[in-house]
Amino acid sequence: MPIQVEIEKIREGEQIPTKFTCDGENVSPEIRIGKIPEGTKSLALVVEDPDAPVGLFVHWVLYNIDPSRPVIHGGVEKKNQTVEGFRQGKNDFGRIGYDGPCPPKGHGYHRYFFRVFALRGVPTVRGEVKRETLLRAMEGLIIDKGETMGRYQR
Repeated sequence: MPIQVEIEKIREGEQIPTKFTCDGENVSPEIRIGKIPEGTKSLALVVEDPDAPVGLFVHWVLYNIDPSRPVIHGGVEKKNQTVEGFRQGKNDFGRIGYDGPCPPKGHGYHRYFFRVFALRGVPTVRGEVKRETLLRAMEGLIIDKGETMGRYQR
């Protein structure tokens, strides 16, 4: 059974509310993670848009999430380390933390995947952390994963 990923006001395949996009407040939604497998030592989250004109575009990299605290509160500050102790990497806008959907106007709907990974350890990363860095560090640690996809167009 895959990890359950519930996102504030976003149901699978439906429109992402403007609040969570560059056209709104550009704040991260609350995320609740369920069905976490036994033996999970940490969780990681990657939010990505595979429909961007440049190819895969990363909107958020969040890791070292404590599985005993499976709620990521909305409006996570844009710092390397959150008040909960989670770590954040750089997105493809070149910034730390969450930056919401912002597809080119008239480009149609883009899909945004909120992917959560259950890990049997804590990934070791140094320096600037981007999606690729984190995925390499997670090799051999992934127990399970789950995702929710929302859509947005401008």
